[in-house]
Amino acid sequence: MASAVLWCTPVDSAAMIEVETMTTTHILTLPGAMLKRGFWLYVWRVSAPNGQELLYVGRTGDNSSPYATAPYTRMGQHLGFSPNQNALRRHLLNRGIVAEDCRGFELIAYGPLYDEVRKGDGLTRADLMAAHMPLRDLVGALEKVLAEQLKASGYHVLNTVKWKHPHEARGWESARQAFAEHFPNLR
Repeated sequence: MASAVLWCTPVDSAAMIEVETMTTTHILTLPGAMLKRGFWLYVWRVSAPNGQELLYVGRTGDNSSPYATAPYTRMGQHLGFSPNQNALRRHLLNRGIVAEDCRGFELIAYGPLYDEVRKGDGLTRADLMAAHMPLRDLVGALEKVLAEQLKASGYHVLNTVKWKHPHEARGWESARQAFAEHFPNLR
């Protein structure tokens, strides 16, 4: 364990605090394709501090705007501190788990299923939302069936996806096959 010296100047410029830190190197490998904006399905696989495997199912494609971000962007948001974006962190905290104490996080992303709606000259927000919402609804329906089927296959899924639109059988079969490579009970 390495020692780090932190200087504190707000109250007493002469005050010095020594704290113990664990300094090490970590590597995050990210495929370039995960930077592509669009409609994606993803599953977080979390290795909890006790070694238990926990899953969180999500998608890209906003509910309230015509944007569909990349899975890479959602990574930081899910584990960040913005209350409107950090659903995974909140689900862990609700179970008494601090994200920083977890053994690891793995993001399995499938997509893009659809490209993000293109912004064009003369298009209003209403125009963009009219093109965005049908795609969002299709991907949201797949998100829901994926979460349900992972649970039914014996996986511990942290979140419940509430979605009223039905899924397309062909779209689900493609998604199921893709995720079954990583979650064999899903077969």
